[in-house]
Amino acid sequence: MASTPTEHPSTISTLPTRQKPIPYSCVNGQRTPLSSILPPLIFGTATFNHQYNSDPFALDTTGLVTSALTHGIRAFDTSPYYGPSEQLLGEALATPFVRETFPRASYMLLTKVGRIGAEEFDYSAQWVRHSIKTSLERLHTSYLDLVYCHDVEFVSPAEVLEAVRELRRLRDEDGTIRYIGISGYPLDVLGDTAELILRETGEPLDAVQSYANFTLQNQALAGPRGIHRLHAAGVGVVPNASPLGMGLLRRQGVPVGALGDFHPASRELRAAVRAASAFCDRHAEKLEVIAIRYALETWICAGAPCGSKGDPASGVPWKHESNSDVGGARLGVSVIGVSRAPELEKTMLVWRSILDGLEGGEETAVQAGRWYRAWEWSRNRRKAVQILAEGVQEVLGPWFGYAWPSPGEGFVNRRKKDVRVVVEDGEAPWLTPAASPEAGPVDGEEVCEKALPLR
Repeated sequence: MASTPTEHPSTISTLPTRQKPIPYSCVNGQRTPLSSILPPLIFGTATFNHQYNSDPFALDTTGLVTSALTHGIRAFDTSPYYGPSEQLLGEALATPFVRETFPRASYMLLTKVGRIGAEEFDYSAQWVRHSIKTSLERLHTSYLDLVYCHDVEFVSPAEVLEAVRELRRLRDEDGTIRYIGISGYPLDVLGDTAELILRETGEPLDAVQSYANFTLQNQALAGPRGIHRLHAAGVGVVPNASPLGMGLLRRQGVPVGALGDFHPASRELRAAVRAASAFCDRHAEKLEVIAIRYALETWICAGAPCGSKGDPASGVPWKHESNSDVGGARLGVSVIGVSRAPELEKTMLVWRSILDGLEGGEETAVQAGRWYRAWEWSRNRRKAVQILAEGVQEVLGPWFGYAWPSPGEGFVNRRKKDVRVVVEDGEAPWLTPAASPEAGPVDGEEVCEKALPLR
């Protein structure tokens, strides 16, 4: 795997400079609010596993992560549940170039605890401590910026409460954790859990990550059951992940690979999405392109109540960027993920075009070497995407706003209660999510499913 950055036209600089630390502080137990420093664009590495790719170790993950850093990305999301993701990300961040140019304090690492396998969860205090220790080792770091309890709907509220309390003990004991949150799919469970933790502990969650709940097909995260309820529960940041609905919103349909068809969408919902894709085709657009742009661009505003003022990655090479460069308001936080450099380049082009349309974006685009009319083009593109998004929603009809059940009927946690934490004979085999194996490309596709992680 490569150990030097892949430069792109928007990031070329003859003299890379050592990047400045993210302005975090903790004085007398009072931490910098996560909402003031978390970047609004997070690189998800769920794609670094055997489900999204036949051999993740064959990917140039080192070159990809380094290129993401040179593009201005300053946060990476992973999980022990994502197979070798933590290891591959850790190795990419440990190269001499990254260590010298991007010190650990200049980017944020987000990982998770609790989910071990598709049907195996352990939220016990003992396992939480073991999981954190292992994550620190794999990521070659002395601390984790944000740790989520992974997919809380699969365990009881009491188990989540135990895990959160243990994570906070670790935070307060030695600073190996800075911020704590939960992740999952059903919005009612996320809301109930956030309120429970505030009520039982007197302290709100720093973050709640939702996936597939703000897309062309389902926008419930922007409503009263979503971000407004979480904001009322004191949650600092609500990142939106999987804007393609776990691959549902693609011209070619949900990805199907070696493990068969994993997606919970019904036949009727898939048929409605195929009709929506045909609608986009008739207007010379791809469903997935409209879906990704719509989700990223709309969530910047819809997610602002629980957004962040972190580095926006607007494309000024080797410069410490400020949220004030694009208006200074909180921006809704999104999680994207890619497997290859061209996917990263295309995703960043979309992201920066979106930023060009914000207040202050015109000047920032010029500083970054983009077209002086980029602001105007971005605003017009937003209108076109909005019109097609409304058309897609009309085609979806009753399936617009539908959420599938999670967990599915008959789910049983198969984790044995007496499992020993210590692995005596080396690392256990990599465990991977019930996600998508590698999907075949679509000719001319601008944004593919690998551009977004499952969780």
